[in-house]
Amino acid sequence: MEAKARIEAALEEAVAAATAVPCPSRLAEAIAYAVFPGGGRVRPGLCLAVAQACGDPDPALADAAAVAVELLHCASLVQDDLPCFDDAATRRGRPTLHKRFGEPIAILVGDALIVTAFRSVAAHAVRSPAKVGAMLATLASAAGAPAGIAAGQAWESEPDVDIDAYHHAKTAALFEAAAVTGALAGGAEPAGWRAAGGLLGEAYQVADDLADALGEARRLGKPIHQDGGKLRPNVVTKLGIEAAGRKLDELIEQALESIPPCRGRDEVEAFLSATAARLYPPALRAAR
Repeated sequence: MEAKARIEAALEEAVAAATAVPCPSRLAEAIAYAVFPGGGRVRPGLCLAVAQACGDPDPALADAAAVAVELLHCASLVQDDLPCFDDAATRRGRPTLHKRFGEPIAILVGDALIVTAFRSVAAHAVRSPAKVGAMLATLASAAGAPAGIAAGQAWESEPDVDIDAYHHAKTAALFEAAAVTGALAGGAEPAGWRAAGGLLGEAYQVADDLADALGEARRLGKPIHQDGGKLRPNVVTKLGIEAAGRKLDELIEQALESIPPCRGRDEVEAFLSATAARLYPPALRAAR
């Protein structure tokens, strides 16, 4: 089964378990709305690409890790869109979850997705306790504080923002977790994969900042000029468009160079290259 089909099948199974009776029907509908249809599934794709490059000896565990990183990502989008943060009206080209279901349900969906993410991996603890323990610790670090998604969101409430720490926590941390948990599922030493995941995550954030600044709402599927309008730190504001574009080039090159030696290195390189090609805003793509 191809990676994309594996990811969707595993997500459907996890969401079905989370929304089964006696889950309240409105909460169940909202959980599914938050996950399907998905975006690019880049984070779970990275997780499976790394696991496969390392031999993919335990596909069920790799699938669980991929599910976990994607559900944590989906939860972060629900939270980021809330009125107390971005107050966004659209996400992925349709109404945001709180616009569709109301703010109380949106808050509960974020909580439910986070719990479901950890449960998907914890279900394998009996047969792979060491791997699962390391995975859960990795996911917790990527999701919480001091340098995970929660910390990334919290930086937006600080009067003085460390933009590198902000972007690492908000975006790169989960990419790192995707690569590390993929390596753990593949039975490989995870340390070498952290850099590749983190660099791809940093590139992803730079590309997002560029798209926001260049006004590419259709590509983003969400409101544009959010950072400028809310006076948030942004790589484009800090460096300018041309320098931000060069930084994106450098991060992608570094990510490719940081892939550890493995029997599936070519496949991982192909995944990173294909992902990188989609990152470039159209306004910059023609020049590259």
